[in-house]
Amino acid sequence: MRFTKLEGLGNDYLFTEDIPKNPARAARLLCDRHYGVGADGLVLIMEPEHPKADFLIRIFNPDGTEAEMCGNAIRCLGKYLYDRGKTKKQKLNIETLRGLIPTILMVRDGRVYRVKADMGEPILEKARIPLQYAPGEENKSVLNEKIYLDDHNTFEFTAVSMGNPHCIIWVDDVDNFPVEKYGPLIETYSLFPNRTNVEFVQMLDEDLVKQRTWERGVGETLSCGTGASAVVVAGVLIGKIKRKSKVELKGGILEIYWSEKDNHVYMTGPCKDVFEGETNII
Repeated sequence: MRFTKLEGLGNDYLFTEDIPKNPARAARLLCDRHYGVGADGLVLIMEPEHPKADFLIRIFNPDGTEAEMCGNAIRCLGKYLYDRGKTKKQKLNIETLRGLIPTILMVRDGRVYRVKADMGEPILEKARIPLQYAPGEENKSVLNEKIYLDDHNTFEFTAVSMGNPHCIIWVDDVDNFPVEKYGPLIETYSLFPNRTNVEFVQMLDEDLVKQRTWERGVGETLSCGTGASAVVVAGVLIGKIKRKSKVELKGGILEIYWSEKDNHVYMTGPCKDVFEGETNII
């Protein structure tokens, strides 16, 4: 199986067109940072099923679970496809479990250096995120509700789905927050039937926040595109930040814009090649 490793702000993925027989097993083996190649996920590039799509991708986490969508992987995919002559288009429709993701490739000297992805409309209803809900609350949004953990700590959170679930928690000092302790506890909290990604966020200005992400099935990552998108949506909903804001992650900065015109969230950021390789894992 031939593969290429790319990264978007430190969020790294293995891309392959050689589809393994057991993608979940391949992801567990290849993504391991000690015994495998090391990555935040395995991305399979396939022929599209949707008539308007240019390519279809499936994304597998290091624990073998399948993710609905990944913003950084979408950006890296655009670079993979264009730089290797798989497409000449600079506007692509990428098919994911979330649906079609329109993507604009920014090219300089014949190579992609930044990508803008239309992340679609945020999902705010409990039943669709999804969260556990009482009868009659399936369409209710989740703003500043509480999580009660066994160590008697309580967190207020806002829930948003960008095709995958996110739990956004605002903290005073994100650099020193114990993400490794509370990330896995909240990921598997009983409110979230499919588990959840968790964003711990510090407000720096009305158009700038700092974010650390505990990704479902991965652990803490250097960047998360869907997470940054969800954070801006959550911040706007509770009146903290502007619709056009920058999100500072460990790996760098993403530009996020939640449009009032079409209700879509747009994410722009860089992407880079790391290396290519082959493996006998099939």
